[in-house]
Amino acid sequence: EGLGRDPHAGEIFCFRGRRGDLVKILWHDGVGMSLYLKRLETGKFIWPASGSGEAVQISTAQLGYLLEGIDWRNPRWTQRPAKVG
Repeated sequence: EGLGRDPHAGEIFCFRGRRGDLVKILWHDGVGMSLYLKRLETGKFIWPASGSGEAVQISTAQLGYLLEGIDWRNPRWTQRPAKVG
C-alpha cells in the first residue's frame, strides 16, 4: 500500500538487494502473502530503471528472463552452456 498499489489485486512486487544478486518477490495468492527469494551464484539481476523512483511494470516474459539472470532488454543467454563429452 505504501507503493500506491493494492497487494490483494494479484500484482507481484519485486525488490532487488543492494548488491544486485538477490531478488525478493511478494504476492497475494488469494489466501495469504507469499515470499519468493532468489540469489544468483554469479552475476547480477538486470533491473529496470525508473527515473523518478516510481514502480516499473514489466511483462510476464520479462520477469521470467529477469529471474533466470538473462538481460530482459535483449534476451539471450549470458553464460555459455558447458560442453558435454
